[in-house]
Amino acid sequence: MKLSDFDFQLPEELIAQEPIEKRDQSRLMVVYRDSQEIEHKTFREIIDYMRPGDMLVMNESKVLPARILGNRTSTGAKIEVLLLRQVAPNRWEALVKPGKKARTGDTLDFGNGLMSGTILEYTDVGGRIIEFSCQGPFLQVLEQIGTMPLPPYIKKPLADQQRYQTVYARQEGSAAAPTAGLHFTRELLDEIRAKGVKTATVLLHVGLGTFRPVQVEDINRHTMHQEYFEVTPQAAEAINQAKRQGGRVIAVGTTSVRTLETSSDEKGRVLPGSGMTDIFIYPGYRYKVIDGLITNFHLPKSTLLMLVSALTSREKILAAYGVAVQERYRFFSFGDAMLII
Repeated sequence: MKLSDFDFQLPEELIAQEPIEKRDQSRLMVVYRDSQEIEHKTFREIIDYMRPGDMLVMNESKVLPARILGNRTSTGAKIEVLLLRQVAPNRWEALVKPGKKARTGDTLDFGNGLMSGTILEYTDVGGRIIEFSCQGPFLQVLEQIGTMPLPPYIKKPLADQQRYQTVYARQEGSAAAPTAGLHFTRELLDEIRAKGVKTATVLLHVGLGTFRPVQVEDINRHTMHQEYFEVTPQAAEAINQAKRQGGRVIAVGTTSVRTLETSSDEKGRVLPGSGMTDIFIYPGYRYKVIDGLITNFHLPKSTLLMLVSALTSREKILAAYGVAVQERYRFFSFGDAMLII
């Protein structure tokens, strides 16, 4: 299968630059796995497609204010650091701009002395390993000096930083939001639960590899980035019980999908555990756990578009994307949503 098989034309004006005023008032396209039918709704109406006994699985990762501006202590020159993932206590893998001037041994200052960093080594993908020290707990200081790392296709500043967090975000560690969950409000989730739908949370810390383009035409040669995941014993048992009782498992976002499919055995039973996943899902993959998916509209030629296509077919998803362009749906992180059932 070729990378060009997942290309489509997207007018730039359809790339959402800011969130809609009310989370659950974004548009919702409903795509059926077993028919050609497509429906157009608002996201709040997603409750009408949920059945008592279904299991909604959400990723509770919280986005770090991972973009920090500082200076090289030797010259005072400005430098920008984008945290990707923690690799050891006080040590982070990061992207640094300007990269050519960020050398091993350089020391950096952030927040006028609130935090300092030392570049220890280069990474294989052009990043750096930086060891930090600060006046107080690292995450508390980061909240003071950092900003949200919005994707590169969003050019407009974000007025409310919380709009790039889901309402159920709990554990900090992501460099980007699990954006399918941005459409949910607490009230909508309460109504869904009151209908008899069960919910569970898993964890996958989203890395910026999510936005890195696939560089090879033969997608079988693509190497996925690694991301940290966790599934608690309580979440695994709740999901397995829902499946045993005939409920559908509906994942909120591709990160929940990757977590569930990584942590399951060949019989589709979810196992508790944690670790790094580099699972690459594309057409031909046989899903073991999930029965439905809530997701946003993704970039052309992206691994996310491939994952979504694997749940039904590439042809059906690209046809739905064509309809989305025609109907002026909003794309990407702050865009509209799709439900595949």
